[in-house]
Amino acid sequence: MTSTSNPRDLRAELESLTTEAFRPELAGIDRLPTLDIARLMNGEDATVAGAVAARLPDIAAAIDALAERMARGGRLVYAGAGTAGRLGVLDASECPPTFNTDPSRVVGLIAGGPQAVVTSVEGAEDSRELARADLGPLGLTPDDTVVGISASGRTPYAIGAVEYARTRGSLTIGLACNSGSPLAAAAEHGIEIVVGPELLTGSTRLKAGTAQKLVLNMLSTITMIRLGKTYGNLMVDVRASNDKLRARSHRIVALATGAGDEEIERALTATAGEVKNAILTLLAGVDGPTAARLLAESDGHLRAALAAATD
Repeated sequence: MTSTSNPRDLRAELESLTTEAFRPELAGIDRLPTLDIARLMNGEDATVAGAVAARLPDIAAAIDALAERMARGGRLVYAGAGTAGRLGVLDASECPPTFNTDPSRVVGLIAGGPQAVVTSVEGAEDSRELARADLGPLGLTPDDTVVGISASGRTPYAIGAVEYARTRGSLTIGLACNSGSPLAAAAEHGIEIVVGPELLTGSTRLKAGTAQKLVLNMLSTITMIRLGKTYGNLMVDVRASNDKLRARSHRIVALATGAGDEEIERALTATAGEVKNAILTLLAGVDGPTAARLLAESDGHLRAALAAATD
């Protein structure tokens, strides 16, 4: 159902939010030299990492619960409106090329649909029902995780997504930038990154957006590390879909094995360009099919496959 809040009540609610607070000391910012404004913005941005650091235990607990479910075949679903929704779509879209995940494994939903990524869709964020309608076709299960994202922590679309996901038994995470937010309260794992008032009053694409991006980076990246998508700090599941990524694949194999160029090219050819498989053939001295079997038996974890090969 679309929100029917009284405009006066809504204004009062917004005025109570840290992310919406007015900073009178910045009222003359438009009269400052460009360099001074840049310094102010840079100083504001420098505080964001500290705000994230204060919530690392909450973030780590959410990641452990998320990774456990994804290891069983579950999906990661982001749901948000406006900037928050766009950040979720961005993070989801970067997982296939970075970690070779199927596009269906990490999904980004934005209030108003795909067109809302580039154009504001009026009123979409105010509907809990719209979130349920967007999530319904996914057929959520207890192995799935839904992350509601909202700077204010009160966006009906994000809250509705979390509430619906809980009815399906899915894990829920609420990412907000105000303390005591309804979104964090609605989720099993509430993550509240309080970055304070913005440089431009209420412009949560700034510090709040940066904080959300940092947390989403952690959620997806550390989960993929837990799922064996990396070998040390190397992206061994990278999908070589263009010349740059093919060159990166070659370099990753070189860094992992120390092999020469010709040997690396032979290994990549023998494994159809699969970086993880190529590394295993070089380090364990096995052929392509054996590497594929060992990795399958190790759920894609290269270290475990190497241990099995040497045993």
